[in-house]
Amino acid sequence: MRRAIAHLLTRLYLRQWRKRYGAEFEALLLTSQSDLRTIANVAWCAIHERLVPTIGGTMTQPAITLRTILKKPSALLPIAMSLTALAMVLGDVALDGVVRETDEGAVAHLWQILMAGQLPVLAFFMCKWLPRAPRRTLYVLAMQTGAALASMAPVFFLGL
Repeated sequence: MRRAIAHLLTRLYLRQWRKRYGAEFEALLLTSQSDLRTIANVAWCAIHERLVPTIGGTMTQPAITLRTILKKPSALLPIAMSLTALAMVLGDVALDGVVRETDEGAVAHLWQILMAGQLPVLAFFMCKWLPRAPRRTLYVLAMQTGAALASMAPVFFLGL
């Protein structure tokens, strides 16, 4: 690759990144092929680095707040599933009253699917976020547990 192209591609990255990796990266680019695929890959990685900076070293680390974690689908999905299950049970009780049938019915089956479907999402959430931000992750897990217990309460207390 030509020196000018390698230098321009290196300049696409943030100043902190260039300060730490720039010379080594430019030397690597000089030894690589100068094809469109390599140039596009480096440009894409530079854009990604600007959007989501590298964590560690002397790079600025974005703070992982409770709000940040709650925006993740793996944090919100179990809460949404529990609240949906709760709404279905309460809606069924409001419409039909407390009815004990031999066959559980569609609402009971959907409730079971929603409650059991949370387990893989919860496992993924814990594996991903517990090592990164343990305290905030435990807060979110408490919210998820509270939502699940709220969904289980009418089933338990009404004997459905």
